[in-house]
Amino acid sequence: MLYHLLYPLHNLFGGFNVFRYITFRCIGAIVTGFLIALVLGPHFIRLLQRNQVGQVVREDGPESHFSKRGVPTMGGVLIIASVIISTLLWVDLTNKFVWLILAITLWFGAIGGIDDWRKIMKKNSKGLSAKAKMALQIIGVVVAGTYLLNQPGFDTTLSFPFLKEVKPDLGIFYIAFMVLVVAGASNAVNLTDGLDGLAIGPTVVTSGVYLLFSYLAGHAVLAAYLQIPFVPGAGEVSVFCGALAGASLGFLWFNAYPAQVFMGDVGSLAIGGALGVVAVIIKQEILLVLVGGIFVMEAISVILQVGYFKISGGKRIFLMAPFHHHFEKKGWVEPKVVVRFWIVSIILGLMALATLKLR
Repeated sequence: MLYHLLYPLHNLFGGFNVFRYITFRCIGAIVTGFLIALVLGPHFIRLLQRNQVGQVVREDGPESHFSKRGVPTMGGVLIIASVIISTLLWVDLTNKFVWLILAITLWFGAIGGIDDWRKIMKKNSKGLSAKAKMALQIIGVVVAGTYLLNQPGFDTTLSFPFLKEVKPDLGIFYIAFMVLVVAGASNAVNLTDGLDGLAIGPTVVTSGVYLLFSYLAGHAVLAAYLQIPFVPGAGEVSVFCGALAGASLGFLWFNAYPAQVFMGDVGSLAIGGALGVVAVIIKQEILLVLVGGIFVMEAISVILQVGYFKISGGKRIFLMAPFHHHFEKKGWVEPKVVVRFWIVSIILGLMALATLKLR
C-alpha cells in the first residue's frame, strides 16, 4: 500500500524513491510486524483472558505442563493479523504470489481456529478429527496448486540443494507433491508447538532464510549467478517473509518462558502452511527439509513412535513424542530444551544459506 501511495511521489521528493527497493520494504515489514505484535499483544492477551480462551492440556502429557492449563491460547490470531497488516502495508499489491500466500495463511489459520475453539468448548485436547483437518488442508493446497499450475511459465521441476544437475519434472503430479510439502509443513509446525517459544524461534530462522532466497529468486542476475531457479515476481515474497519474521519476534516477546500466551493451532497451522507455500513458489521445496529441520525432526519422531508402537506391540523408541518431550522426560528443564532447539535451528539455517554456493 505504501509502495503504491508514496513511490509515485518520488518525482516531487526524491526520498520516496526508496519505496521501489524490496530490501527497504523488507526491513519496513520486519519492523512493522514486530511493533504491531508488540503493541497489540497485551491488549489481545487481556481479551483472551476476559473470554476465558485458555489452554487445554493433554492428560498424558508431562506433569510439568499441567500448570499451563488456562493460559490464554489462540495467540496465532495476533501473529496472522500482524503479518497481514504489515505485508499489505509494504508489498506491491499487484503481486499474485503474495495474495496466494495470504490466502493459504488465512485458510490454514481458519482450520486451526476451528480446532482450537472445539477444544476450548469441549474442555479437552481433542478438536477437529485428524481426517477432517487433513481433508480441509488438502482442499486448500489443491486449489492453490491448481492456480499455480495455470500460471504461465510455472515450473514443476524440483531443485535439490548441493545437486545442481538433478532437476526432476513432476508435471501434473506436482500438486500431490505440493500437498506433501504444504500440509506436511503445517502439521510439523503444529507438532513442534509444545513448549514455550519452541515453535516460534525456528519460525523466525526459517522466515529469515526464505526472505533471502525469495529476494534472490526474484532477481534474474543473482539467480543465474547462484544457479537457483529464477521466479519472476518472487522478490515480493521476501516482504511477506519479513513480515512473518517480525511478527514472530513480537509474539516471542509474550510466548517466551513462562509464556503469557500460546499460539494454538490457529497459529502453528497457518505458519507451517505459509512457509510451505513460500517454499513452493520460490522453488526451494526440498530446502525446507533442511532449514525447517527442527519441524521435520519433530514430525518424524511422532511417525516413528506411533509406527514402532504398533509394530512392536506397545514398545517405544522415545520416552515420549514429539521429540521435545523426550528430553523433558530425561530431566531437561523446559527453557534448556527450547534454547538448544533454537541453536540447532540457527545452525540448520546457516547450512541452508551455504547451499547458495555449494552446488
